[in-house]
Amino acid sequence: MSRFLHTADWQIGRLFQTLHADNAVPLAEARLSVVERLAALATEHRVDAVLVAGDVFDAQTVSERTVRRLFNAMAGYAGPWLLLPGNHDAALAESVWTRAERLGVVSPNVHLLLAPEVRLFPAAGFAVLPAPLTQRHTFADTTQWFDTAETPAGLLRIGLAHGSVQGLLAEDIDAPNPIAPDRPDTARLDYLAMGDWHGCKIVSPRLAYSGTPEPDRFRSAEAGQALLVELAAPGAQPVITPLAVGQFRWDSWPVALQVASDLDALLARLDALGPRDVVDLRVSGQADLAALQRLQAALARAEARARHLQADLTDLRLLPTDEDLAALQADGYLGEVLAELRDTLGTPGLDEAARQTAQDALALLAAELLDRPTPADLQEGH
Repeated sequence: MSRFLHTADWQIGRLFQTLHADNAVPLAEARLSVVERLAALATEHRVDAVLVAGDVFDAQTVSERTVRRLFNAMAGYAGPWLLLPGNHDAALAESVWTRAERLGVVSPNVHLLLAPEVRLFPAAGFAVLPAPLTQRHTFADTTQWFDTAETPAGLLRIGLAHGSVQGLLAEDIDAPNPIAPDRPDTARLDYLAMGDWHGCKIVSPRLAYSGTPEPDRFRSAEAGQALLVELAAPGAQPVITPLAVGQFRWDSWPVALQVASDLDALLARLDALGPRDVVDLRVSGQADLAALQRLQAALARAEARARHLQADLTDLRLLPTDEDLAALQADGYLGEVLAELRDTLGTPGLDEAARQTAQDALALLAAELLDRPTPADLQEGH
């Protein structure tokens, strides 16, 4: 029985520049620590090799320190690491790979698959057919040469590629770095390890995307895994087992508030967030002042517990009740404006455009009044 650990899209050195540094730094560090967990898994399952199907680095320009730290993180597994260049770290004439070689950090058990040529591992019973990218994008299938590549009899034929398996995207999308979906059949592969998609997807019995081992975006289904691939013999169908390795959970929450129970459900979800959660929340619908205050309080609590929470309330309409407006205690000119807007909304036969304008104005004014410091607040400030 031969075993392989299939992983891809580490994108070491990625910077989460849109996030606050308090959150960006731990998320970047997680991309290195997950490599240590992959090494531990490879040792635990006694795999014959770790297959890394492209985008090991996020960019050619990562720092020397980052390069060194990556190869240090791999030290926990002494067997073969097979690293394939992807579109982020293509095998250019001068690349992050040539820098790593000059630095002398590439251990003898780490194999850089920089050329499309068969690599033999007879002692472990397999041959590798790599399809490294030598530029960021190509519209030719880099795996085509697999079909005519010869390997010794009795060795497993393992392919590594980075790109888009054709037929998985919408027909009108012309994806770069295309890969034929029947390549395992035409090239007599026992397994084709793919990279590029950040979500785990088993495309066919011999072809799969492992996804990124550490989630890094809000819409990546089944990210945070690696694949344990077991092969009994050449020609046998592989047994593919997903293994959870990710530290953080990224999720996108589109939430529409229409009735009171919608808000209750959202508050319960927010209160359940913990230090592993990275959430993009987008709230639409409508809420009165009391509901808005409850939501804002829950967001404040959740932001202190979650690793990262970003909340967009721009599509949430504030619809204050008569009780809300009375509680605002607006007097003078502001009180007159509030009264006028309420009277306008109560006008019989008011057309929808005028109603919407008055309702939006009322909501904006109520929100401003809600944020206005009270006399008690001012006294505490002294």
